[in-house]
Amino acid sequence: MIATFIHRAVMQGIPLLFGSTGEIITEKSGNLNLGIPGIMYVGGISGVIGAFLYEHNLAGDPNPFLIIAIPLLSSLLGSLVMGLIYCFLTVTLRANQNVTGLALTTFGVGIGNFFGGSLIKLVDTDMPSITLSKTSSYFSKTFPFADNLGWFGEIFLSYSFLAYSAIIIALLASYIIKNTRAGLNLRAVGENPATADAAGINVNRYKYFATCIGSMVAGLGGLYYVMDYACGIWSNDAFGDRGWLAIALVIFAVWRPNISIIGSILFGGLFIIHNYFENLGMSAQELFKMAPYIVTLIVLIIVSMRNKKENQPPESLGLSYFREER
Repeated sequence: MIATFIHRAVMQGIPLLFGSTGEIITEKSGNLNLGIPGIMYVGGISGVIGAFLYEHNLAGDPNPFLIIAIPLLSSLLGSLVMGLIYCFLTVTLRANQNVTGLALTTFGVGIGNFFGGSLIKLVDTDMPSITLSKTSSYFSKTFPFADNLGWFGEIFLSYSFLAYSAIIIALLASYIIKNTRAGLNLRAVGENPATADAAGINVNRYKYFATCIGSMVAGLGGLYYVMDYACGIWSNDAFGDRGWLAIALVIFAVWRPNISIIGSILFGGLFIIHNYFENLGMSAQELFKMAPYIVTLIVLIIVSMRNKKENQPPESLGLSYFREER
């Protein structure tokens, strides 16, 4: 039972890991992108559109490469467009980052529901959903020998390639941010863009690049949710508040992608733990659903009380940079 719970917690946490890693990369540049929920939604529906067009134009067996590559590239492209919109508004036009992010979330959910509803009408089904079982079967493939290794296989080896990719991306992002010159420049832009600009660092380029990369990473969380966790089934408004949990996870991980790996599993477990207390009644279940947010608040209080520089957000987070004021 414990192995099954951990397995489910990891699967539940992978979309959060994608979203939080993408947001950490973005925030390290000083951009506070509250549009992550909308970007994850667009990443999911973009992958669904790509998979839908490919599946419904098949004449025979699917090509293993194309059935993965098309939804993957579609998801990355859709998320990239959302990141570019955010950057154009906040970096080029210097719009308020909080308002832009919230507008992007509303816009992303609306785009997803519009295209999702359109595809549902095309398949002419009685159910308000789209099922992409062929694509999902490829995205959810695991190691064939995992079932033979008992609890070890269930906990460590029974996930799809996107799940392992999320962990690799988080570790790679952590290394680049902390140990490379590009990471140093990125942190400089997030902490004090005026000083970075004076040192010859192209502030706008770093903000654009980090935000677009972060958006594409976050979008993969939406693709994973649909193609793996939800078994290829798209339903409008089925994401819930996972995007907001991903943003909360950034605070929990104190802006470190490697810590967000552990945090995503913990949040995934907290997200589903109410299912194991059904006998306590509806009121108790609702209290358990609050657990991820309560944990985030506790961590935020502890971090604020300790007041350690390395555990604080970038100093210029959420502030537009006006070069003329340098």
